[in-house]
This record gives sequence, structure tokens and C-alpha cells, in this order.
Amino acid sequence: MSSSCVENEEGFLIDLLLSGGLSSASAVQVGEFLCSKLGGVSTRFTSHTLAIDNVYLLFSTYLVFSMQIGFAMLCAGSVRSKNTMNIMMTNVLDAAAGGISFYLFGFGFAFGRSEQNNSFIGSNFFSLHNIPDQFNGFDYSFFLFQWSFAIAAAGITSGSIAERTQFVAYLVYSSFLTGFVYPIVAHWMWSVDGWLGATGPTRLFGVGAIDFAGSGVVHMVGGIAGLWGAYIEGPRIGKFTRDGSPGMDMKGHNASLVVLGSFLLWFGWFGFNPGSFVKILVPYDGSDFEGNWTGVARTGVTTTLSGCAAALTTLFARRYYTGHWNVVDVCNGLLGGFAAITAGCSVVDPWAALLCGFGAAWVLMGFNYMGDVFKYDDPLQAAQLHGGCGAWGLLFTGLFANEKYVLQAYGPGRGHGYLMGGGGNLLAAQLLSILVIFLWVTVTMVPCFWFLNKNDLLRIDTDDELAGMDLTCHGGPAYHNDDQPYHSYAEYVDKKYEKTQGRRHGADQLA
Repeated sequence: MSSSCVENEEGFLIDLLLSGGLSSASAVQVGEFLCSKLGGVSTRFTSHTLAIDNVYLLFSTYLVFSMQIGFAMLCAGSVRSKNTMNIMMTNVLDAAAGGISFYLFGFGFAFGRSEQNNSFIGSNFFSLHNIPDQFNGFDYSFFLFQWSFAIAAAGITSGSIAERTQFVAYLVYSSFLTGFVYPIVAHWMWSVDGWLGATGPTRLFGVGAIDFAGSGVVHMVGGIAGLWGAYIEGPRIGKFTRDGSPGMDMKGHNASLVVLGSFLLWFGWFGFNPGSFVKILVPYDGSDFEGNWTGVARTGVTTTLSGCAAALTTLFARRYYTGHWNVVDVCNGLLGGFAAITAGCSVVDPWAALLCGFGAAWVLMGFNYMGDVFKYDDPLQAAQLHGGCGAWGLLFTGLFANEKYVLQAYGPGRGHGYLMGGGGNLLAAQLLSILVIFLWVTVTMVPCFWFLNKNDLLRIDTDDELAGMDLTCHGGPAYHNDDQPYHSYAEYVDKKYEKTQGRRHGADQLA
């Protein structure tokens, strides 16, 4: 019997040929021949499906990676001009250092499967050993896609500690975050062996938490890491006075770059959220018209609507409170809406996405207010935006996930939103996911930043911070004009030496 047909299919074909008048031997030969040809056609269809899915995933990867351009522009515009080159360099390093650490360790910790499978951490595929892996469906495209997510988390953190952090600290935390901290959360939520998510057969509270594209895995991880980094490091010099009242105005130097970065991030989010389907050529059961391509398009819609609602809510709210139409605030609100919808983008209705964005805007403004109260300094509002809005997105999914869309995205046996008649299991799983992500990032990143701070590897020298990191760390300013106090690193060193000698001379006179 031909291996291209199962036994009952070939038997049916032979019986059909026999009924047509062929001899038994001829019927068997013709049946085997037809089965081999049909098997070849089936193989070609399978290969074409894999090719289309891989091209779709690679295209999504390119979109997500383009978000690094957006991060770089957004960060550059949000800091003072004297630190522009520094923040751009950190964005490059997040991708470069994160790429090596995720290749060596991160991908294996996140998605590695072997005989030692467990729900806490992956145990295979380190340095892409045994990739491609047909059994698990992992090809090189899947690694690239996941890497682009990992470096996004590291990029979020760099914004929180901008303008006062030593270069070596970026290398250390970025490698640690992308090589260990982030992959563990990704394993919990997205691996079939993970204990937290809705992907695998063993699911929390019988349903598993839903974080489709990473409100928790990416945005909360990066935001909470940035929260602790900025807290341990302390605010920038002059941000607050000694009595705790507001100090210098430290707004970013270029709103045009902020707007450009925001649009680039919006563009990249169409790979971030819709791309998380991983496969596009998957028809839905019982439909010849709808499939994953429908879910991909709807996810693009929900992503857009949430961002738009958050932007407009922020626009009018900030106009009411400040009396100004502030484009930077609107851009941050827009991004907050995107960060929030990322968890439930594939499982909520478009109308619900509007509510998600509306809520995200108030969450962001609320956390920004709390940051001012507690004298917390985050130049890009990264912890408030990604950490706060990411947590809101997880909670929102537990309230508004649509049963039909959950079935299409995850399969049967998962929960749907509490306010959509789904009971409390999914909501409980979402709340627990917020708690465990916060605790995990805290117990890993606090010691990391504490160690760097304890060994004087975290914060730069006071004089260097006042002069600007472009000059003191990168050889010169990003912009060259006559208004700058120093025009070269050598000039800065000379002035600093003269200043130091003057202090010593004054001390000698007092003595």
C-alpha cells in the first residue's frame, strides 16, 4: 500500500476502480499511482502553507523591529539635547546586547522544550541548537519574531533611567533582562508548558491568563524594571528642590522627534499585535470565508481604535487641566492606549477597544500624578505608560474578552470576560498575572540595579550629568551650535580641571 494514502482512503479508491471494470491487479496499481500523486499535491499544499505563514511572520518581525526606530526617535525627542547621542546609543545597545543574550539563553528559557519540560523555565534550544524543530513548529522566523519582542522590553526600561545612567549599566541590565527576566515571563504565558497562560493544556484556574501580544510580558516587564531602576537611581539633578517641590523644567528638547517616533511605533504595532497570530493561513472551523486573516485584520482595528481613543481622551483632559493642547501628552496617551490593548487585541470587540483606550488615558495620567507626588523621575513616563497601562490591559481583557474570539484565537476550554458572561475565572487569572509579573520583575531587577548602584556602576558623576552625557561619554554633542557651554570633550575636561583646582585653592586659603 502506498504511504501517501491512509488505508481506508486507498481501499475506497480501489473499490471504486474495481466497480468501473478494472481487474484487481490493475485497480491496485492505479490506486497506488493516484495516491502517490495526490500525496505529492498534499505535500505541496503543506509546503506552501508553511511558506506563507513564515513570510507573514517575517514581515511582522520587520514591522516590530521598526519600532526600534520609533523608540529611538521618541527617546531622543523626550530628553534634553545634551543627552541625545547617549539615549540613541542605548537604543542601539538594547538591540545588539539583547540579540546576543536572547540567542544564547533567552529563547531557550522562553520556549525550550525537552525531556525536562517544566512550567517555570525552558530547557532547550539554547544558541538555537536543534532549530528548526518540526515537532514544535519552530523555525528561524519564530526566533527573530520573539527577539524583536525581547528588545522592545529592554528599550522601555532605558527610557525610565535616561539622562543619568552609566553606559556599563545599560549593557548589564539589558543583557540580564532579555536573557533571563523577560524569557521566564514569556515561558509562563506563551509556552505550551507555561503555568500562567492560556496556551498549554494545563491552565491556571482551568482557563489560563490571556496576554495575546504582551501587555504584561513585554510592557509590564519593561515598565516595572524601569520603575525600580529610576527609583534606585533617584531623580535627575534639579528635577526637585531639596524640600521636594518641583525644580527645573526638564521637558524634552524636540517635540517633532516625539511625534515622528510615535507614528513609527504606531506603524510597528501593526506587526506587534496582528503578528502575534504567528500563522495567517488558518481557516476557522465551519467557515469558508473567515480565518486567522480575519482575526489579524480585526486585531489591527482594535489596536488602532484603542490608541485613537486614548489620544483624544488625553488631548481634552490635559487641555482641561493645563489650558494647553500639548502634542507630547497626546503622543504618550496614544502609546498608552496601544500598550493597554496589546493583551486583548485579538479577543475584544472594536467597541470595547474604545473603552480600553479611554481607560488607559486616565491610568497614565493618574500614575503621572502619583509620580509627581512621590518625587519619581521618569523622563519618558515609561514606567507609568508601559507598566501602568500594561496592567490595565490585562485587567480589561478579564472583563471584556469575547467568547467567540477567544475560541478562534486559543481554542475551546478557555475563559472569556466577566462582563461578557464568562464568570470570574479569567478575571482571577488576569489579576494574578499582574501580581506575579510585578513580583518577578521586582525580585530580579531590584538586586540587579542595587548591585550596580552599590558598586558605583549605575549613576554618572554629578559634573558629567550637569554637562551632559553626549559630551562626557560620547566625545561631543549631537548638535553643534554656538550656544553650547562646551564644544568638545577636551574643552570640557580643561574647564573641569580648572574648576577642581579652583576648589582646592579656595580650600587651602581657608585652611
